[in-house]
Amino acid sequence: MALFSNHWIKKFEHQYRELPLSDDEPESIVIAGDETEAADDFEFEDETEPGAEAEAEAAPESESEAAGVSQRGKVLSRMISYISNESLMGKSLKTGELRKKMKEPAWTVPEPFNVTSFEMDGFTMKMLSSKEDPDLDHVILQLHGGGYMGAIRNAYYVFAGLYNEVSKGMNVLCPDYRVAPENPYPAALEDAVASYKWLLTRGYKAENIVVAGDSAGGGLAMALCMYLRDNGLPMPGGLIAMSPWTDLTASGASYDDNYDKDPLYGGTRESLIYINAYPGDHDKKDPYISPAFGSFKDFPPMLIQVGSNEMLLSDSETVAAKARDEGVKVRYHVYQGMFHVFQMAYTAIPESKKAWIEVGKFFEVLF
Repeated sequence: MALFSNHWIKKFEHQYRELPLSDDEPESIVIAGDETEAADDFEFEDETEPGAEAEAEAAPESESEAAGVSQRGKVLSRMISYISNESLMGKSLKTGELRKKMKEPAWTVPEPFNVTSFEMDGFTMKMLSSKEDPDLDHVILQLHGGGYMGAIRNAYYVFAGLYNEVSKGMNVLCPDYRVAPENPYPAALEDAVASYKWLLTRGYKAENIVVAGDSAGGGLAMALCMYLRDNGLPMPGGLIAMSPWTDLTASGASYDDNYDKDPLYGGTRESLIYINAYPGDHDKKDPYISPAFGSFKDFPPMLIQVGSNEMLLSDSETVAAKARDEGVKVRYHVYQGMFHVFQMAYTAIPESKKAWIEVGKFFEVLF
């Protein structure tokens, strides 16, 4: 039985259809059940894709020279690099202005799902659920990325659908939390806390909630857990962070080491990584803004995925090490040659496909 039994995801992968395939990559990229390993094989430990150590030693001049990267992954990385560095929209993409100005049509809900909207104080939320065999006991709180400057996009509702499928039917709550510059810190954290409390009032047990986020959303997920712990509120059952932004001071080694490798944010200091309105007048080292500077004591099990070519690689590395030292179960996986939030390729490249399989295994281990 296929893990992704529905083909709704294909309509969101048009942009990858023309990517060349290597000889060992089949045309069909639907994730099949026999490609997934048993949940018992899932270990809370560090994992780096084959070729990463060789890349570090040889220091190839470009991402495409790195070992262990799929042909599709290489092509997509080059496409992102071209758009970010060579096209007219590159600068506005790096600064986040492009995302703030983009207008999207209302998301067309794929046939397998229902979506319900909720009005909150100052923001809105959508809950995605399965039409068939929904898991009514567990829920995922998805906190979207965007550098704390961009509202939720349709791509994150696709994420919600993938989370729903790999979790075998868990509802996914997607808050459109307030963002800067109009709403700097602590607006995003306040809305994340409000969303979590809302789930508790709806009858979900804290241990049956998984908080998931990418980029800024990954950092926000960790800040949320710190806030819950510090204020005596029940902690969630698990946390998933994809390329989390946990250090808004940009002080990690990878900000320099991957400066010329990162296809999305590399090559400039004029990006939202360095120029960001979210902290406002607050100290960027405040753990509620930059969780890398905080404590992870009493955190739930965490899955952290990151690409080896990201400038934000150190953000994940620091958090994984600190959390493990404080007794937290951590699955930290570095994907060779990958870029920031490569999981947004959905199932169109092998690396992203494998990452979503790994997310599914994480749910199996938790529950």
